[in-house]
Amino acid sequence: MATRLRLVFMGSDPIALPLLEALAGEGADRVEIVGVFTQPDRPVGRGQKLTANGIKTWALTKALPVWQPEKFDEAARSQLEALRPDVALVMAYGHILRPAAIDTPRLGTLNLHTSLLPHYRGASPIQSAIASGETETGVSLMRIVPALDAGPVADVARVTIDPFDTALTVETKLAEASAALVLRNLAGFASGELVFVPQDEARATFCRKLRKEDGGLDFAADAAVLAARINGLYPWPTCHVEILGTPVKLGLADAVSPTGANGTEPGVVRGHDADGLLVSTGRGMLRLRRLQRPGGKMLPAPDFLRGFEIPPGTVLASTPLTTLVADRPLR
Repeated sequence: MATRLRLVFMGSDPIALPLLEALAGEGADRVEIVGVFTQPDRPVGRGQKLTANGIKTWALTKALPVWQPEKFDEAARSQLEALRPDVALVMAYGHILRPAAIDTPRLGTLNLHTSLLPHYRGASPIQSAIASGETETGVSLMRIVPALDAGPVADVARVTIDPFDTALTVETKLAEASAALVLRNLAGFASGELVFVPQDEARATFCRKLRKEDGGLDFAADAAVLAARINGLYPWPTCHVEILGTPVKLGLADAVSPTGANGTEPGVVRGHDADGLLVSTGRGMLRLRRLQRPGGKMLPAPDFLRGFEIPPGTVLASTPLTTLVADRPLR
């Protein structure tokens, strides 16, 4: 039996849990997870109780040592070095690694980025891809370099973005794809046969960390653009609109006859059908399929409208759409 790679995992988001389960299960004959670095416990809920994230909880159930540095400084790098890792694997960690930390593992540091690089480098690749109207995204296995998500890529796994996918459902697809991607490349990485190809910098696009104000909607935009934005930003930060003085969150939408003319000013409620609330836009009709009012649950539109009547002719105010993606890094 070949010597197993000593692997340190760095991550903080539950998207990595299927990957960790795969490494500890099917991949256990090729790697040994010797430690986990994750974000510190954070206050959660109304009581603001310090709570461990899912990665730490998983690691403790496997009796793995866990480190939670507030920043990845020299002390954290020394802790990493003491583990004598062959490789570090990073996914949704939330800390920037300096070159000294990147170079500490014997074979280097790998990262899983949830886009088809060089597209959607940055902090919100899943949400930004959906909000941009993409029909496909994926996850890239790459070497980490000091520049933002700019390292050479060894392999990618592709997933489809279906019409009623949200960031939540696409994240689930990517979590499973990440596990398969890593497992099929472990042998080649260990043997040195895995080839890492430089990215085409001319094709790079960038996304940023999302903010609550990104949830505003301008109904003068195309219905298809608005539907993609609503689906991409669910469950956070969630698109929202004020309806009859009440702030309402939106969880799912689609475009009805997206290229047709409305004959009505943008933002005017035209009525509803069996699937959602119909709103005029700059081009086509927007159907709001899931809505939520303060203190309530996200509901299918028919259920929502039974307790919250919205008459035809109601005007929904617009908010300028923020820029989520650019050909240069965004702040």
